Amino acid sequence: MEEPNVNDLAAEEDTLRGRYLTFTLGKEFYGIEIRYVTEIIGIQSITELPELSEYFKGIINLRGIIVPVMDVRLRFKKEFIEYNDRTCIIVININEISVGLIVDSVSEVLSIEDQNIVEPPKLNRGGQSRFVQSIGKVGSDVKLLLDCEKLLSEDDMEELDRVVL
Repeated sequence: MEEPNVNDLAAEEDTLRGRYLTFTLGKEFYGIEIRYVTEIIGIQSITELPELSEYFKGIINLRGIIVPVMDVRLRFKKEFIEYNDRTCIIVININEISVGLIVDSVSEVLSIEDQNIVEPPKLNRGGQSRFVQSIGKVGSDVKLLLDCEKLLSEDDMEELDRVVL
């Protein structure tokens, strides 16, 4: 098998730059960089595990790979709502670990130019704002662009390592 060409990898990285998968939680729109996204699947049977934080709903078997799943609503300290036919799991890869993010619904993939991305206001409330890397302006709408690496804290990684991985 051929080694990937450095120029090909740079070109692939460049085509993903500025592209975000957008999803909803209630009335708010969020985006994550497409380079983290492995796939999007419908909600499925989740096996609960003891001793996980409440926002980790458990694990799924994705074609033989065990993937921990996190309810993003609960991670952001929002009210839990029952899953329905619009509920999706976005499988992302963070530091070589696959994690499923349960969201209300997936919207679309958007390209957002650098000049339309601004820093979030500095709020000292903690909560979901610590997960927001930037804000994308799309027409008259805004998308809260998440920092995927902050969705999993060091403690979360240790917890998953201990219980799942």
